[in-house]
Amino acid sequence: MRYKGIFFAVASALALAAAAPAAAQSVNVKIGVLNDRSGVYADISGVGSEWAAKRAVEDFGATAKGINVEVLAADHLNKPDVGANIARQWIDVEKVDAIVDVPTSSVALAVNAIVREKNKVHLNSGAATSDLTGKACSPNTVHWTYDTWALANGTGNAIVKQGGKTWFFLTADYAFGHALERDTAAVVEKAGGKVLGSVRVPFPGTDFSSFLLQAQSSGAQVIGLANAGGDTINSIKQAAEFGIVQGGQSLAGLLIFVTDVHALGLKAAQGLIFTSPWYWDQDENSRAFSKAYFKELNRMPGYTVAGVYSAVIHYLKAVEALKDASDGKKVVAKMKEMPTEDKLMGKGSIRIDGRHIHDMFLYEVKKPEESKYAWDYYKLRAKIPAAEAWRPLDQGGCELVKK
Repeated sequence: MRYKGIFFAVASALALAAAAPAAAQSVNVKIGVLNDRSGVYADISGVGSEWAAKRAVEDFGATAKGINVEVLAADHLNKPDVGANIARQWIDVEKVDAIVDVPTSSVALAVNAIVREKNKVHLNSGAATSDLTGKACSPNTVHWTYDTWALANGTGNAIVKQGGKTWFFLTADYAFGHALERDTAAVVEKAGGKVLGSVRVPFPGTDFSSFLLQAQSSGAQVIGLANAGGDTINSIKQAAEFGIVQGGQSLAGLLIFVTDVHALGLKAAQGLIFTSPWYWDQDENSRAFSKAYFKELNRMPGYTVAGVYSAVIHYLKAVEALKDASDGKKVVAKMKEMPTEDKLMGKGSIRIDGRHIHDMFLYEVKKPEESKYAWDYYKLRAKIPAAEAWRPLDQGGCELVKK
């Protein structure tokens, strides 16, 4: 009996030893959703992006794959210092592995630098500045959904080709607005158009009257709105009060979200031409995702929300492959190795500069009589293939790109 007891003890020890490697495969991951939850960008990010991140974790089946994910969320108030402080607290104290969304380009650039310093991961869906994959590129950052160059390339080209040759910009006075004006002006001039001037508008703004009058008096055929969210909505509403469109000038919405169109109504927004990476009604998968989102938040999602979902899915694929989330550079490098594919944004890839490459789309806002059901706002004018949609790799000034 004594020998039998020893045999069972040894067998049990061997069984535990054999099980140890399997248990060690479990990975703990913390994802922080950092965005505007109370200001002008709340409807296009906010709690919606947090919902999308959690939905991505659920749809990926993280728990069943041995990945224990916790999702945190915080409001950066559109202030770089606030965003930077939260990022440091998350990484140093909360042990956050990846920070996602981060709209407001000035905040994104601040977080970008901190994440690189701390060797974690920055998955940006909300900010627009193309500098994130240009002069501020990082081996720790992937810019997922859109940027100012892609918006300018799609919308600026389309409008100039339709005869909108002279432009005046109404520009949000911070990193995003400056980049969007810069990139659009370059496209306009390359296409044979001319920029007559611009005016910098304090961010966020409520009264655009004096700035719109300057744009109106410029005589430009097109007034480019280099702003977003509540600023764009207020600009278009106040432009209507001044009769700017009735007077023969056109408004170019350089960054338009479905929630903007909903707030404006089709009567005010009809005819706006803009570039977008995703639309809630583009296919069955997008509609199913959006209906679930609507049930929770009573509005349809914009593309930054879809980008958060898509980015988190691919991030978790890389973590699963590495069985580790601690080394941000390694995780991003693995993300770049793997082709991207998910049910919302389809197939794509990530370049060495951190730019996520995928198709873009040129849309036009429908006339009221063309809309058949709630939130039926867009009609597709053109698909912009991934190979044409993004700034050429050698033109961004990214230090990661070999000369």
